[in-house]
Amino acid sequence: MTLEIIILAAGQGTRMRSAKAKVLHEIGGQPMLSHVIDTAQSIQPARIHVVYGSGGDTVKEHFQDANVNWVHQAEQLGTGHAVQQVMPHVADGANLLILYGDVPLLRSEVLEKIVDARSDAGFIVLTANMTDPSGLGRIIRDTSDNIERIVEHKDASDEELGITEINTGVICVNSAKLKDWLVRLNNDNAQGEYYLTDCVEMATRDGVVVKPTMIDDTEQVLGINSKSELAVAERVHQRRQAENLMQHGVTLRDPARLDVRGECHAGQDCEIDINVVLHGTIKLGDRVSIGPNCVIKNSVIENDVVIHANSFIEDSHIASGCIIGPFARFRPNAKLEKNARVGNFVEIKNSTLGEGSKANHLAYVGDSTVGKNVNIGAGVITCNYDGVNKHKTNIGDGAFIGTNSALIAPVTIGKDAYVAAGSTINRDAPAGEMSIARARQTTVKGWRRAKKSEK
Repeated sequence: MTLEIIILAAGQGTRMRSAKAKVLHEIGGQPMLSHVIDTAQSIQPARIHVVYGSGGDTVKEHFQDANVNWVHQAEQLGTGHAVQQVMPHVADGANLLILYGDVPLLRSEVLEKIVDARSDAGFIVLTANMTDPSGLGRIIRDTSDNIERIVEHKDASDEELGITEINTGVICVNSAKLKDWLVRLNNDNAQGEYYLTDCVEMATRDGVVVKPTMIDDTEQVLGINSKSELAVAERVHQRRQAENLMQHGVTLRDPARLDVRGECHAGQDCEIDINVVLHGTIKLGDRVSIGPNCVIKNSVIENDVVIHANSFIEDSHIASGCIIGPFARFRPNAKLEKNARVGNFVEIKNSTLGEGSKANHLAYVGDSTVGKNVNIGAGVITCNYDGVNKHKTNIGDGAFIGTNSALIAPVTIGKDAYVAAGSTINRDAPAGEMSIARARQTTVKGWRRAKKSEK
């Protein structure tokens, strides 16, 4: 049977107190809707439909490359009304799974379990037992333990409010039957909305068995309606990321103090200290050591690299055996070849440092190609920007750039060249020679420092 999925993502999210659409608020560096779409795609449905609301064009724009069918709900008149907007796009007789854009933590194996259960029943509802079910719809079972109806919190009696089994909102049902029930919905309830949950009672009246599938891990069905709930979900997600890394052999000094905002693929015997943030796609080789308070974005770190504390690496490639930091900054398109060293307060941007080269402290290397075994002293800068254009600096193998030198690009420093400390180099420095470009020191004999006159 064909599987189609509807994701309801039209909620305004007024409790988020934000101009941003609710489903664009991020969990682990990705919009919560992104997590739901990814999980839905993982079970390979024939089609995914996403319902967005008024003012939700930003949602469509953000996911313009997503392989989904967008359906507009101009007025938010309830979950039943939202699904009604999609049904003309759904094939008759499809197995229809309904998810929510603000419930981002559901795992794919749960979705598969629900879909598989549909083969044994006409209607499946995912339920959970909650210690505090406040605000959630309650599951009313019949004498056979099937679901008789679902009552929303605002419409529940005192006795019904005592029930702890709740409706997660996730259902799986035959699309043709659901179409029939949806046209019979009314909004005669406390909120004046068309409840999707009312279809349950219609199903039982029509002789369709409605069965619960209970989930024990209630964190998976957390709905996000406020910044506080967003923070709770973030911690759940980060705990999952940490557990996954440890299962793959990564040593985490404190799993509660790591943030993975994307994907991290790690080799053997990697170690990550506290307060490290990993953005985007990160690839770590074997035996990589990352010190505390580092931020790494979209980068490849090869084997046996040591990254000391408080370093920032973005869109860069670090070859094996390199040592970085502390307090080093790598801006986009920085590349270190094997066994290079970049120390404290060194910034590398759009540059390559060759094998064995080092810039151990207080330097800026931008738009440069640096050869092998080059020494870049403290205070050295490549002057790559003239206010309009960027220019290139080329430094040959074995060159020595003395302390506090400025290399004014475009310029080439030849192989084994020696630039004396304090030089301002604005012409090519020949290979194997020493270049000095600084004012001659002069001593003025008999000079006396001026003194303030006494009053």
